[in-house]
Amino acid sequence: MKTNDNRYTEQDWKLFKSRIAGWQEAYMDKLNKGYIELLSEEGLASEKFWELEKKIREDKKKPGVCVEMRRSALIINILNLLHDGAITMDDLEGFSDGLRDFVDWWAEHNF
Repeated sequence: MKTNDNRYTEQDWKLFKSRIAGWQEAYMDKLNKGYIELLSEEGLASEKFWELEKKIREDKKKPGVCVEMRRSALIINILNLLHDGAITMDDLEGFSDGLRDFVDWWAEHNF
């Protein structure tokens, strides 16, 4: 199997492409529930409105919402998704050992 720097395979890229939409949909559902919670709190409508606007502005830049779909960004996208809580290591089931080992090592040493 062809590898890129022994970190991921072509199959990893294909698997990522097949899963990213579902991961993002689940992450955005989690965000939406948080927005509903914020809007349901006591307080001034204007304060809730501006807090929601701020959260959406920040959240729309997160990888759980938007990623650059390039092969060369595969590892960084996965690391960012993990860091933001959009996915867990369990979501990497089926990916190559090389990718999972590298991501696990990186997460242990950098998060």
